[in-house]
Amino acid sequence: MPRRSGGLLLRLLAATVLTVTSSVTASAHSTAAAVPGSPALTPPLGRNSWNSFGRGITEAQVREAADAMVSSGMKDAGYQYVVVDDCWFDPQRHAAGHLRANPAKFPSGKKALGDYIHGKGLKFGICQVPGERTCAQTSGAYPGSTCGKGHESQDAATFASWGVDHLKYDWCSSSGTRDERGARFTLMRDALRATGRPIVHSINPNSFHAITGATYNWGEVADLWRTTEDVLDIWQNNNTNSCPMGVGNVLDVTAPLAAQSGPGHWNDPDMLVIGRPGLSLTESRFHFALRSLFSAPRMAGNDIRTMSADVSANLRNPRLPTVNQDSLGTGGRRVRDDGGTEVFAKPLSDGSVAVGLFNRGEGAATVTTTTAQVGLSGARRPPSAPGSFALTDLWTGGTSSTSGQISASVPAHGVAVFRVSGGSPQTATTSRLRGSASGRCLEVDNASTAAGATALIWDCHMAANQLRTTWAGGEIRVFGDKCLDAYNRGTTNGTRVITWPCNGQANQKWTRA
Repeated sequence: MPRRSGGLLLRLLAATVLTVTSSVTASAHSTAAAVPGSPALTPPLGRNSWNSFGRGITEAQVREAADAMVSSGMKDAGYQYVVVDDCWFDPQRHAAGHLRANPAKFPSGKKALGDYIHGKGLKFGICQVPGERTCAQTSGAYPGSTCGKGHESQDAATFASWGVDHLKYDWCSSSGTRDERGARFTLMRDALRATGRPIVHSINPNSFHAITGATYNWGEVADLWRTTEDVLDIWQNNNTNSCPMGVGNVLDVTAPLAAQSGPGHWNDPDMLVIGRPGLSLTESRFHFALRSLFSAPRMAGNDIRTMSADVSANLRNPRLPTVNQDSLGTGGRRVRDDGGTEVFAKPLSDGSVAVGLFNRGEGAATVTTTTAQVGLSGARRPPSAPGSFALTDLWTGGTSSTSGQISASVPAHGVAVFRVSGGSPQTATTSRLRGSASGRCLEVDNASTAAGATALIWDCHMAANQLRTTWAGGEIRVFGDKCLDAYNRGTTNGTRVITWPCNGQANQKWTRA
């Protein structure tokens, strides 16, 4: 999206009256409703073929992966979907226009493959594109032009007849405006729903395009949508929005989008890269914990047939999946950012909070927060109890108690994760602010995450840079995990309102007039 020019600076309590619109009151951050008929009321968990098998994907490999999903214990850990990515198809459609499997690679056909996967108690996923060519066809790495454009209803009916449960619908082109992408994704959403089969609609609008998750509500047209470029097994790419991305880049891009995630509409920061050679076990844990706190879909990308015991144990952690699959469906928010260390908190349906203490630095560090900062107040235990809050270590299962401080020594590129219970969750309201005079909504300019970004008014939508969350204490948290701030603690007419790191000062406290 091009940067907009000045002249729209919001003037503190003077230029326009702002009213709350589309609000939801809860300890959650989700504001958009689920896509009607969505089968993804919790984030899908499974395994995708691309990172391991790429263009060489075969029926035998998929069947072996389904077998390994069961024998490794991943199915028992909640992983359901076996997704066959690009290059499964015959390069040309049938004379009647139907898609068909490449007979040399999938000799039994897709219906038989789906039956095999279902026979394991698993679900079957497949990949297609809404444009002219798949990603491999676009790059010239695979022949043909097996596009979905103009075949939406036909393809949806074919997928349903094969028993498909999950469709990865990847744009795979540099052409097309944002609105054109939205319209074509909507065509397939409607076609899938019309089959009567509950097929997850998973889209990637970012292929060869600028990332648009902050400025467009893809939750209106899909059950989950990619928030990032392709993610590889690297720690960090210095250019945040470049391709490929690393584990740290995923955090920077996806964390500001927490408010738009919830049941039936999930931010999707690409496949897991756990088990790939570029990440250490510590970095893999960081990656896994972050996905759990984000309420993100988890599609393993490693070869689960040959994974090590450490990789298997990481993917099958018995406690973090309950955080990821919690029915409240909130996206974890960043409550502290101290540069090298960061704290994330995710409210859960039983009133507890999952807390991640992340260390992005190059040496071990003690990371500390408090129960108040992560959204818990008071204590339900008697004052004489040894600690008012209970902590459960989500890696080890060990338990402890605290009167309010949460702290751990965390290795470089590592994380400590706790479930914190006791006290009362703070109530928050997630909404937009609409100007009564203009009919437009308060927005963080250009979806900037930088401190000092301008707040202005723009046509109303439900994407992340117009969503704000008001806490009981009066803070208004906006896109980028920042607070609305009266510039330089100003109090006079004409004082600018900007975004700034939350600090609890009076110039960041607001009440409804």
